[in-house]
Amino acid sequence: MQSVQIVLFDGFDLLDAIAPYEVFCAAEMLAGGVMNVEFVTAEGPRLVPSGINGLKIEASGTLNPERAGIIVVPGASGEVEGNGPQSIPAILARAMNTALTGMMEQALKQPDTIVATVCGGSLLLAMGGLLEGRTVVTHHRGMDVLGATGAIPVAARVVDDGNLISGGGVTSGLDVALYLVEHELGPRIAHAVEQLFEFERRGTVWQPTGIAPRTHQELTVDHDETDMIDTKKTAASGVTFHNQATASTVFDGDWDTTIATPVGKLQVKLSITTSNGIIQGRATQGNETVDFINPVLRDNKLHWSLQITKPMRLNLKFEVEAGGEDMTGIAKAGILPASKLTGKKVS
Repeated sequence: MQSVQIVLFDGFDLLDAIAPYEVFCAAEMLAGGVMNVEFVTAEGPRLVPSGINGLKIEASGTLNPERAGIIVVPGASGEVEGNGPQSIPAILARAMNTALTGMMEQALKQPDTIVATVCGGSLLLAMGGLLEGRTVVTHHRGMDVLGATGAIPVAARVVDDGNLISGGGVTSGLDVALYLVEHELGPRIAHAVEQLFEFERRGTVWQPTGIAPRTHQELTVDHDETDMIDTKKTAASGVTFHNQATASTVFDGDWDTTIATPVGKLQVKLSITTSNGIIQGRATQGNETVDFINPVLRDNKLHWSLQITKPMRLNLKFEVEAGGEDMTGIAKAGILPASKLTGKKVS
């Protein structure tokens, strides 16, 4: 019997979870009880409040990451704008900081388990550092954030990356589940479910196979022009600027900074030096130290990128300015609200 575990967490999106549940239950009925579908949590059986007016669904079991079969991870429902505690990023971050992340890491390593995500479910796993280098999709508003985690976002309705199947927006849970029913039980059962639901799967399921389409640049730019473009890009992304080497010294030194994020305040120590017009920097959070990526001075503001792993895995883009002993600025990842940075020079 094929096991299907649909994971619930506080603030989950109802449709993300219910749509696949109904598809799998219909397939179970039509195929003669060959599937066992249940709601589970990382903590065990309990009533789980959704993000839709707090409506609760009862989970009957504990997620078993070693059980062969299918595990479905939904996204969250909450405030789309802002960075309050009920915003979608904050809800996903709270779920990420439970035992769920470790369990899903274990599940992704099982040879006979398929992990499927719907909408922001892929973001939940990616924020926990589980999808780096994997091709995946989420809701269109979260694609930039998905890329900032090190995953490879693909703009498709459903993306098949081996043991990881992901769906885009909320209703894609129907498509993900029907694709898995066809994969596990065959096209006749999947077709019967489509007829029962009066719904047909949308779009081509993207897979990293076959001939890759040529890009517009490859079709229109010859090698000489490409070299010229690359040279311009290199010049544009350099870290030395006319009459700005002196200005950059206002950033030199060690700084104690605080970044106010939707999931709490981060304490980060920055160490910045300038030599021969070349800016370098390092950031230390706890016992982890990483180098600035592409530090650039523009209009007396210092810009750089930084890969962090706590409280979640993200590639943040910084823009700061300094005056005397004070530093102010922002840190941003994709469309997430900018986090405010404040700091004091300590040397």
